[in-house]
Amino acid sequence: MACSSELLDCSICLQLLEEPVTTACGHSFCRGCIETFWKSKADGWSSCPQCRRTFSSRPVLHKNIVLMGLVEDYKRRSAAADEDDDDYAAPGDIQCDICRGRKKKADMYCLVCLAFYCQTHLQPHFDVAPLKKHSLVQASTKVMENICRRHDRRLEMFCRTDQQLLCPLCVLAHSAHEVVEIKEEMMAKQRLMRRKRQETENRVKESEGEMMELKKAADSIRDAAWEACDDFEQQCAEHIRWYTQYLDGKCMEMRETVGQLEKAGLDWTWSRRGQLERDVNRLKGVQHKLSQLSQTDDPIQFFQGFQALTDLLAFKGSEERPNSLEEFVSACKEKLKHTCTREKDLLFHQPGQKECKCDGFWSSRRRPVSKDVFLCCSFKDSWEAAPKSLKKRDLCLVQVC
Repeated sequence: MACSSELLDCSICLQLLEEPVTTACGHSFCRGCIETFWKSKADGWSSCPQCRRTFSSRPVLHKNIVLMGLVEDYKRRSAAADEDDDDYAAPGDIQCDICRGRKKKADMYCLVCLAFYCQTHLQPHFDVAPLKKHSLVQASTKVMENICRRHDRRLEMFCRTDQQLLCPLCVLAHSAHEVVEIKEEMMAKQRLMRRKRQETENRVKESEGEMMELKKAADSIRDAAWEACDDFEQQCAEHIRWYTQYLDGKCMEMRETVGQLEKAGLDWTWSRRGQLERDVNRLKGVQHKLSQLSQTDDPIQFFQGFQALTDLLAFKGSEERPNSLEEFVSACKEKLKHTCTREKDLLFHQPGQKECKCDGFWSSRRRPVSKDVFLCCSFKDSWEAAPKSLKKRDLCLVQVC
C-alpha cells in the first residue's frame, strides 16, 4: 500500500523515521530523537513533542514493527524509482529510435537497421533469427560517422582514385574510378602501415647508431684538439725556455684558435646529433601512433587516423653533411694540425735574418742568449739599457737556421 513520505517523517528531525517508536499518546518518533528531547528537559517531566501531553513518568518506548515495515517498503520503492529514472535519456544522451513518449538511453546501434536501440527494443535482435545476423556496435556519437550523410546508407566501399569512403549509392558516381570494398582497402593500408612501422624502426636504429658515431667523433675531435695543444706547448717549452712569458702568450692565443676550431667541429656534431634526436623523438611518436592505429577495429576511425598520419609518414631527406664522418673528423684533425704546424713554423723555423722590431737595426747587432737564439742589442749592448716602455715581446728574437 502506497503512503505519503510526510506520514513517515519524524516531527522532531523532519527526516524519514529511523528505528520508529510510539508514545502512549500514539505519536511516533525516531528513538534517538525522542530520547534526546526528554533528556533536555531540566524539570524531569516527560511530554509528547507533538501534542504536548504530559506523562507522570517517562513511558517505556517500544519499537513500532508495522511502521518500520512501511519505512523499509518506502525506501525500496524509492530506490526502484531512481533506477528507472537512470534508464531514461538525459540531455546529451543518445536516445532510442524506437521508444515513444519518454525515450530511454540507447545501448547499441544496428549497422543494418541504421537505428539506435535501448535494452528493451534490442531484445528482438537476440531472439529473431534474421535479426541475429545484423551487426551491432556500442551506441556513441561516432557511429554516425559510418553513415553516408548524402544517402543515409552505410559506408561500405572505398574509392582509391579520390581516396574517399562511399556508400553503395555513391559508387554509381565513381563508376570510372578504382573502387574496392572497405575491408580490402583496410587490409592494404594495414600492410602499408606494417612496412612504415618497420621503416620507422630501422630509421630509429640507424639514427641511434649514427648518434653513437657522432659522440665518438666529438670525443676524437676533442682529444685531437688537446693533443695538438699539448704538442705545441711541449715543443715551445723544449725549444726556448727562457722567454716563458712570450710562449705563454702564444699558448693562450693557440688555445683560443684551437678552441674555435674545436668548437666548430663540436658544434657541427652536436647540431647533427640534436637534429637526429628530434628525428628519433618524432619517429618514436609516429611509431606510437601507428601502434595505436594498428589496434583500431573501426574502419572509419582507422581511415581518419591513417589520413591524419599521412604527412608524418613521409620521411624528409637529411641535411647535407660530408660524404663520411671519417672525412669530417680527418678534416678537423688536419686543420688543427695545419694550424699548429703553421704557428710552429712561424715561431721556430724562420729562415734567414730578420729586421729588428725595436729600433730598425739589422739583426747583425745581437748577442747570443742560447745556442741558436740571439737578442738584439741596440740599446748599448745591454738589456738593462732598454726603455721600460719596451716590453720583452717587442724585442727581436731571431733564430739562426
